[in-house]
Amino acid sequence: MDDAPEQMTDTDPGPSLGLDLPEDDAGYQVLARKYRPTRFEDLIGQEAMVRTLTNAFKTGRIAHAYMLTGVRGVGKTTTARLIARALNYLTDDVDQPSIALDPPGVHCEAIQKGSHVDVMEMDAASRTGVGDIREILEGVRYAPVSARYKVYVIDEVHMLSNSAFNALLKTLEEPPPHVKFIFATTEIRKVPVTVLSRCQRFDLKRVDRDVLTGHLDRIAENEGASVAEDGLALIARAAEGSVRDALSLLDQAIVQGEGEDGPVSALQVRDMLGLADRARVLDLLEAALAGDHARALSEMASLYDSGGDPAIITRDCLDYVHAITRVKAAGPDTDLAEAKETVQRLVALADNLSIAQLTRLWKILLVGLEDVRRAPDPLSAAEMTLLRLGSAASLPSPEDAAKMLRGEMEAAPSAPKSEPAPAPEPAPVAQMEVEAEPAAPLENAPASLDELHEAMSERADAHLRSDITRFVRPISFKPGKIVFEPAEHAPPDLAQRLAKWLQDRTGSTWAVLPTHDSRGGETIRERQKREEREHLERVARDPAIAKAMRLFPGAEIVSVTKPDTEDNEDGAAASAEGQS
Repeated sequence: MDDAPEQMTDTDPGPSLGLDLPEDDAGYQVLARKYRPTRFEDLIGQEAMVRTLTNAFKTGRIAHAYMLTGVRGVGKTTTARLIARALNYLTDDVDQPSIALDPPGVHCEAIQKGSHVDVMEMDAASRTGVGDIREILEGVRYAPVSARYKVYVIDEVHMLSNSAFNALLKTLEEPPPHVKFIFATTEIRKVPVTVLSRCQRFDLKRVDRDVLTGHLDRIAENEGASVAEDGLALIARAAEGSVRDALSLLDQAIVQGEGEDGPVSALQVRDMLGLADRARVLDLLEAALAGDHARALSEMASLYDSGGDPAIITRDCLDYVHAITRVKAAGPDTDLAEAKETVQRLVALADNLSIAQLTRLWKILLVGLEDVRRAPDPLSAAEMTLLRLGSAASLPSPEDAAKMLRGEMEAAPSAPKSEPAPAPEPAPVAQMEVEAEPAAPLENAPASLDELHEAMSERADAHLRSDITRFVRPISFKPGKIVFEPAEHAPPDLAQRLAKWLQDRTGSTWAVLPTHDSRGGETIRERQKREEREHLERVARDPAIAKAMRLFPGAEIVSVTKPDTEDNEDGAAASAEGQS
C-alpha cells in the first residue's frame, strides 16, 4: 500500500480551511458592487470616452498612459479595470487588445476582482512616497507573467508627493513596450502638468439626472423592488451625478418598502434623505417674493420642524430662482425637469419679475447659502436670508429706478437742480436730483454736491475732498440725505467720513447711502475732464485757431488758458488811459 500523498494539479482547490460557506450564505452584496459594469457597453453617461477608446483600439493607436478624472462615483476605478481587461483580452478566438469584452477573456475575471498578478492596483492616498513609486519602477523592467501587458493602476494619483512624481516621469515618458499606466484622480489640478502631458486624458462627466433615474429604475426592477418615479428622481438629484452614491441611496430606499404594499413613495424617500418637501419650499419662496414675511417665516419653521435641513431648503430656493430665470430668458417651454403643476407656478412667478431682479435674488440666495452653512444657528441664517429676499424682491430694477428718478424730476420742474454743463450731446448718465425738504432748512447745509465740494477746505479736508472729486457718482441730493454710486476703487469708508463731516458742519445727522442698484451721474473729476475736452473742441473750431493750425502743419493744441476777466478789464482801462 502506497502512503505517498496524491499528486496535486494546478487546478486542485487544495485542503479545506474550514471557512467555506454555502453560496446562498455568502452575504448580501450591495447594489454598487453587484451592478458594477463588466463591459464598456454597461457604462452610462460616458459615451464620448467609450467612442474614443473604441476607435483607438480599432486603429491600434493605444496610449501607454491614461489619466481618468471626475467626481466621486462616476466610474474611474471601474473604467481603469475595463481598460486593463481590454489591453489583455484573450480568448480562443481573439488574441489582441479589444474593447469588446464579451465573452469574458482568460484574464478578465482576475482583473475584475483586482487579483491578477500582472495588473497592480495602488492607492496613492495611502502610499504617497517616492519609495512606493520606486518599488513599481523596479518591477517595470520585468516582462508580464501571463498577460500581454503589465498594467499599473494608481488611484488618487494627485496624492503622490513631488519627489514621487519626479521619480515617475522618466519611466512614464519612455515606458517599456510591455507596460501601461492608468491613473485616476478627483483633483486633476493637483497633478503636475509634466505628468498630464504624458497621458491621454479622459474626463468622466457627471451622469445626467434623467439617465441616472432610468438606470435606477432598471436596477430596482431587476431587484424585484418598486420605487415611485418621483422617489427615484429625488435619489438621482441627491447623488449629484455619482452612480455609486445613487446606488447606495437606492439600497436604503428599497429597505423603506419592506413589509409594505405598494411602491416606496417619494415622501418616504424624502424623509430618508432628510429633504424638505419641494412643493412646500415653493410655497415658502412665493411668500418671500410676495413680501409676506410672516408667512415665509412660518413656512420655514414648519419645514424645519418636519426635519428639513435649512441648507437644503435654501439650496432648493436657489434652484427654483434659477428655474424661474430660465423661464424668463427662454420662455415657458424650456425643459425644467419639474412636474407640470410646478412649472405653471414658476411661469407665474417669472411673469412678475425681471431678469435684473432675478439676478439680484440669485446673488442674495448664493451668499445666504454660504451663511447658512457657516452659521452657528443655520435656521436663523436661513430666516435672515428669506427676509433679505423678500425685501429685495419688492425693490425696482436699476432700469425702473432710473425711470422713476427721471419721472420725479420732470414732475417737479420748480425744484432747484444742479446746472448741467453745456455739451453738444447729452451724456447718457443719470441726472442728480436736489429737492428741498419740507422741514426747516439745515444750518450751513450745502444744496448740491458742488456746494459741498466747494465748502471743503483744500488744506484741512484735502483727502476727503479728493475722494469726493474722484469717487462720488451722485444719484440724489437732499438736505439730510445723499444717495450715490461709488466709483471703482472707492474707499469703503467714504460714506461714513462724509456723513461725519456733514454732521460736524451742520450739527445734524445726515444719511449718506452708497448703492450699486442705481446708476449715478458723473463724478466731479469726470465732469471737469469732459468740460475741458469740450472747451478744447470749441477752441479748435474757432476760425483764427483753425487758420493757425493750417499755417503750422502738425501743430497740436496742448492746453487752453482762460483769461482772467478782471485783469483784462484793468488792462484795457490802463491801455485806454495811456493812449489818452
